[in-house]
Amino acid sequence: MQNQLPLVPADGPLIDTFGRIADDLRISVTDRCNFRCTYCMPAEGLQWLPKEEILSFEELTRLLALFVRLGVRGLKITGGEPTIRADLPALVKMFRSVGPKLDMSITTNAMLLDRLAAPLAAAGVDRATVSCDSLLQHRFAEMTRRDALDKVLAGIRAAEAAGLTPIKINTVVIGGTNDDEVVDFARWARETGYEVRFIEYMPLDAQHAWERAKVVPGARILDAIDAVFPLAARHHETEPATTYRFADGSPGTIGVIASVTEPFCDTCNRLRLTAEGQFRTCLFALDETDLRGPMRAGASDEDLEKLIRTAVWGKWSGHRVNHPDFVQPARSMSAIGG
Repeated sequence: MQNQLPLVPADGPLIDTFGRIADDLRISVTDRCNFRCTYCMPAEGLQWLPKEEILSFEELTRLLALFVRLGVRGLKITGGEPTIRADLPALVKMFRSVGPKLDMSITTNAMLLDRLAAPLAAAGVDRATVSCDSLLQHRFAEMTRRDALDKVLAGIRAAEAAGLTPIKINTVVIGGTNDDEVVDFARWARETGYEVRFIEYMPLDAQHAWERAKVVPGARILDAIDAVFPLAARHHETEPATTYRFADGSPGTIGVIASVTEPFCDTCNRLRLTAEGQFRTCLFALDETDLRGPMRAGASDEDLEKLIRTAVWGKWSGHRVNHPDFVQPARSMSAIGG
């Protein structure tokens, strides 16, 4: 008789066979984006999902309610670019109605936050994380293929004014492209009080053109900043970012997400739902669990709960970016959801 995995737990938190409890969910509300970042999308030609394949507000809210019942405590609204989903504040209000105690944040490029920050805050978003990879206008335009840095900075200010704080800035560092700006970003953090989180360049581009040689290790980023602005470590919990404060007591925080050189898979508590209802237990997963199909076919909440529990129970030990047999996911980051 072959050895079999223990039976999937029928109750309790969402746990996998390695003892990790998943309580943090990313919901992508659209695969579309108004930027074309070079490390994510081609300049032209990426096909968007047909509207009928995208989950409706009601479908998204039903699934979120299930996840909340299963122990999810944190929700991040992502895309694509989530702010281009029509009537997003109305969806947020629906999310808040089924998760009144959720820690709810949004990851955005901030281009539309100048007019949406206040409505999103009023609807129930707690915090904003903004993707910004350069503080130089020409380089920002090169990396995003949009001349929009001024608009993004205005959106960040609007988010701060609306109380979507603490503001976190996600900066993907690519060797030979923007790695010379890490100290400038640290200086910006000190001036504004923002938490700037440097993210190692990951193989999640639609073109599959990722080059390991362009990965700037988090340790090297920290060394460059520490040489100018000495850093002191902060307590690290389940957040993927290892964070540091400035030793001289200046405001602002530095974080590093070293997904490539120092994977944190053994403490990962994240789950992802794509815009068309595919459930993923890892950013780099090669398999997905379809929740939209069963839901539209009349599946009960109990049926969907079993699918979710089974998928989490079967989560692998970790991504294999540093293994010779690594296979890049077919989807780009924009299609998976941040």
